[in-house]
Amino acid sequence: MTTPPITELTDRARDIFRVVVESYLDAGQPVGSRTISRAPGLNLSPASIRNVMQDLEELGLLAAPHTSAGRMPTELGLRLFVDGMMQANEPSAEERAAIEARADARGPVEEALAATTAALSGLSACAGMVLVPKAERVLRQFGFVPLGNDRALAVLVGEDGSVENRVVELPPGLPPATLEQAANYLTATLGGLTLSQARARIATQIASERAALDDAARTLVERGLAVWSQDGDDRPVLIVRGQGRLLESALAEDLDRVTRLLDELEGKEEIARLLDSAREADAARIFIGSENKLFALSGSSVIAKPVRAMDGRVVGVVGVIGPTRLNYARVVPMVDFTASTLARLLA
Repeated sequence: MTTPPITELTDRARDIFRVVVESYLDAGQPVGSRTISRAPGLNLSPASIRNVMQDLEELGLLAAPHTSAGRMPTELGLRLFVDGMMQANEPSAEERAAIEARADARGPVEEALAATTAALSGLSACAGMVLVPKAERVLRQFGFVPLGNDRALAVLVGEDGSVENRVVELPPGLPPATLEQAANYLTATLGGLTLSQARARIATQIASERAALDDAARTLVERGLAVWSQDGDDRPVLIVRGQGRLLESALAEDLDRVTRLLDELEGKEEIARLLDSAREADAARIFIGSENKLFALSGSSVIAKPVRAMDGRVVGVVGVIGPTRLNYARVVPMVDFTASTLARLLA
C-alpha cells in the first residue's frame, strides 16, 4: 500500500493521528479515544475521535490489535509520520559532549569507533552500529610457504607486527626458487607501503617492464597482492554495541521480538550490506519494519547515516537499530550528530 500524502488528511485527522503516534512511541501501547480527547487543543468528543480513527484505519495508517483496544500506527503510518510530521529534537549539550568525548579518546581508531558507538547506543537506548572500510595495513615483509604442487601460503607481516596468511594458487610447474624470488622482490619494493599503494606500484612497474622478475615470479607477485587486496575490500569493519539495551527497553510483550532481533544481529554480513546501502544517501536513511527484509520478522527499525569527510568522500556509515516505536524525532538527529563527529575522526 502506498503512503497517502499528508496533505490529503484533514486538519482534524492530522491532529488525531499525531497524538496517536506520539503517544504510542512514548508508551508502546495502543491509544484509546479517551486518552486522545484529553490532549490539549483537540476539544473533540470520544465519539468524534473514534470516527476519525476509523477513517485513518481504513487508510492503512492505524491498526487495532484487539477489537476493544485503542489504535496504534502501522508501518505505513510511521512512515507518513517520519516523512511528513516529525519535528526533530537536536541532541542536548550533554549528549553531544558524551559522543564527542568518546570519539576524541586517544588510542587506536577502532577503539574510538567502538566507544563512540557504545555512547550512541546508551543515549538512544538502541543497538549502535558503525561500518568503516578495513584500515589499510602498512607492509613490512612478504613470504611464500609451499603447501604442495599447486598452492602456497602467502604470509604478510605489517609494520605493527601483525601477521596474516592467505592461500594462493600457484601457476603450473612453478620452480621452488620462484617463491623466494617473488617474496624478496615484494619485501624490497613494497615495504612501507599500504596494500593499495603496493598494488598501484606493482601495476606501474610491470606495465613499464621495470620489474626485475621473470614471467612466473610476476604472476605470483600479482596473485599474492590480489588475494589480500580483494580480501581487504570485501571485509569492512562492522562494530555493533549495546545489544543489551534492546532487552532493557523492551516491554514484556516485546521480548519474543527482541530475542529474534538479537539472533538477527548475529548475521553481520547482512547488517554490513544493509548499512552499506545507505552510503550514497544525502541524509539519514530510515528503514521501518518490513521495509527492510533483514529485520522484517522482528519488526525493527534502522536509522543509518553516511559518514562523509570534508572532501565529500564516504568514509563509513553509522546507525542504530531498535523497535519500530523508537523516538525517531530524538534519535535521527543523534545519528546525524554522531556521523559528523566520526567524520572528523576518520578524515
